[in-house]
Amino acid sequence: MLGLVIIACAAVGPGGRPRPKDVVLPDGFTIDYYAQSVPGARSLALSPNGVVYVGTMSHDVVYALVDANHDGFAEQVETVATGLDQPNGVAFRNGALYVAEASRIIRFDSIDNRLANPPEPVLVFDSFPPAVHHSWKYLAIGPDAMLYVTVGSPFNVGIPDDDRYATIMRVRLDGTGGEVFARGVRNSVGFDWDPTTHYCWFTDNGRDWLGDNLPPDELNVAPQAGLDFGYPYRFGKNVPDPEYGSRADSTMIFTPSALDLGPHVAALGIKVYTGKMFPESYRHRVFIAEHGSWNRATPIGYRITTALLEGEGASDYKVFAEGWLKGITAWGRPVDVLVMPDGALLVSDDKAGAVYRISYRP
Repeated sequence: MLGLVIIACAAVGPGGRPRPKDVVLPDGFTIDYYAQSVPGARSLALSPNGVVYVGTMSHDVVYALVDANHDGFAEQVETVATGLDQPNGVAFRNGALYVAEASRIIRFDSIDNRLANPPEPVLVFDSFPPAVHHSWKYLAIGPDAMLYVTVGSPFNVGIPDDDRYATIMRVRLDGTGGEVFARGVRNSVGFDWDPTTHYCWFTDNGRDWLGDNLPPDELNVAPQAGLDFGYPYRFGKNVPDPEYGSRADSTMIFTPSALDLGPHVAALGIKVYTGKMFPESYRHRVFIAEHGSWNRATPIGYRITTALLEGEGASDYKVFAEGWLKGITAWGRPVDVLVMPDGALLVSDDKAGAVYRISYRP
């Protein structure tokens, strides 16, 4: 069934590459399949050797995509780990692949050289609260060489009984020094750092069951550790929760969103564009994968959007790529984005089981 979906939405471009014909991009941009047959493709991480690692959520697998002939497209899809518990988060450093499961972070050493015979994983960190609702985790390595990992709220909305829930945590690469970096974060599934300011930018999904247009999803910025972004008391720039808004302590200081995104768009992976392939106007912009709404009468999202970063603010939120949603039916759902060394942008899709490559030529 998955293969039928991909074929129905594919076309062949002038270079012989299969293309998802329904995706619409700005003039000069082209989208091709970087790799197909990647069921449940979610978070993306790149090794210095050019291997793209792909985590999954509903599957128990981590993949490696190998561009053996260096033509900008993966010819091999290798399975490097199976039997894992929601291995959504992936990150790469010093020859090792770090994987965030629902209740722990593990590490595969020297993995690039052992794709056909992966090593046994090494436990890095497992001091998380019990994995319940929103248990899948995003993982990335910050400019301070620490692992940053999300710990979602254990329910739609409420006050957790463990202050590690609804946070972004960070821990050293060796698993020591675990601490909370940001609080009041309902469910972030993507973050990145501005290479100029080193500020951490992250998405956050608003609560459900407040109607079609509330609350907004959020693009947030954390210029420092210790900030509280409002959950469950407030959403967006200043949207009090109807049930919990009045329960906030008067001494609490909340950091408003840098930018309110569409309601229920399910904003997930983000990347600040650092490449040189795209036009100059895309520098200092962030690309956001919007997985798409489920708690909305009229679906929204299922697209890639972009916004301009300006210090601690963001503006000019607009659609960059769309077409995965046809009417009220989606054939694909973008999850994560990754800037490649040549400046192309990869996009994962857990519904179509694919990874796309977006490139630009004037």
